[in-house]
Amino acid sequence: MPVTGAKFKSRLGQQASQEDNQMQHETRPTRQDGLGTLPRNVWAVSLTSFFMDISSEMVINILPLFLSSVLGVKTNVIGLIEGVAEATSSLLKVFSGWFSDRMRARKWLAVAGYALSALSKPFFYFANSWGVVAAVRWADRVGKGVRTAPRDALVADSIDERHRGLAFGFHRAADTGGAVLGLLIALGTVWLTQRHSGDLTRSTFQTVVLISLIPALLAVLSLAIGAQDVPIKQARERPRISFRGLGRRFALFMLIVGVFDLGNSSDAFLVLRAQERGLSIVGVLGMLITFNLVYTLVSTPAGSLSDRIGRRKLIIGGWIIYAIIYLGFALAGEGWHVWVLYALYGLYYGLAYGTSKAMVADIVPEALRGTAYGTYNTVLGVLDFPASLIAGVLWQGVGSWEGFGPAAPFFFGSAMALLAAGLMALILPQTKPSAQQTGD
Repeated sequence: MPVTGAKFKSRLGQQASQEDNQMQHETRPTRQDGLGTLPRNVWAVSLTSFFMDISSEMVINILPLFLSSVLGVKTNVIGLIEGVAEATSSLLKVFSGWFSDRMRARKWLAVAGYALSALSKPFFYFANSWGVVAAVRWADRVGKGVRTAPRDALVADSIDERHRGLAFGFHRAADTGGAVLGLLIALGTVWLTQRHSGDLTRSTFQTVVLISLIPALLAVLSLAIGAQDVPIKQARERPRISFRGLGRRFALFMLIVGVFDLGNSSDAFLVLRAQERGLSIVGVLGMLITFNLVYTLVSTPAGSLSDRIGRRKLIIGGWIIYAIIYLGFALAGEGWHVWVLYALYGLYYGLAYGTSKAMVADIVPEALRGTAYGTYNTVLGVLDFPASLIAGVLWQGVGSWEGFGPAAPFFFGSAMALLAAGLMALILPQTKPSAQQTGD
């Protein structure tokens, strides 16, 4: 029977109503909107980060103490080592991200990066000068530079928009949970080997390095065995390394994040500040464990919250908290003050760090996610070099100038965070990457 115009319009109306009802049903939060919605790749990547952070955090968090107490290195040199290490890592991230887009594959590039970091760690055992430490640290960061962008793109490829914040929040929670366990192992090692010594010894550092090799190997195996590349569902153009191609919103976002990161020096300075205020090596490790526990507990719910209210609000809130905490670091008078502030520092990380990565996927084309994450990490890592160098010089000066003292880097970081929060609120337009996003 032929369909009349009235009947046709009626059917169209019914179909539209059904589609609206279906969309409302799909976007309405359900009991399934939890960790059970996360696919295998997110779990595999998270397990890998869990194991690698066990390995890395055992060593990296006591490395500034090894440089300062055992090798007698000044803060400006420590800042140089950390800054160059992160810059080395970051210069590779844009190329590894672009390469994963071009090859339309993420997994094995990420595996190679994790393997390189694992292979570099044994050389810390033999370090007898700051130059050797710097070389090993830089090699480890090359591995991070190779793996980070394709790993983040693999997570973004594997999850739908409604659960993207949850996926990145869970990944950060697993990563930080590994840090907690790694620090507990380091704390136990220090307690057993030098409980009556206030400064880190070479033999204790070497013992920690040896233990760290086991979880490093497990990290590589977890990704190699557990993850799979996501098939490309549609034809994509070959990507080019082009900042303009990533869009105006991404450029504005990176400009603002860059302002913040210029005041975000290496956390090695927080460890040194804690020691300078009187915390022992055991106290420093306890402080770091507390920080990572807070970070772990906050990351997953914060990521899920960003799916509902928007990324921008959480990032601005996290930066304001950061500014207040860094002001506290500058004014801290006792070691326990630094401990409490460092615990609250985990709140900033939980709110803003994973949320920023989820926002990158929101504002760039899907086909350029690897390039975008590479660019994001490269810009931040390149800025880590001047940020850490500025912090070291502000603290202890350079040449005959003795600097402004231990509080100066933290006053500077607080001011830059407030400036970035203001810029984010004023000049970055609100974003709604999908119909499911109800906030900005």
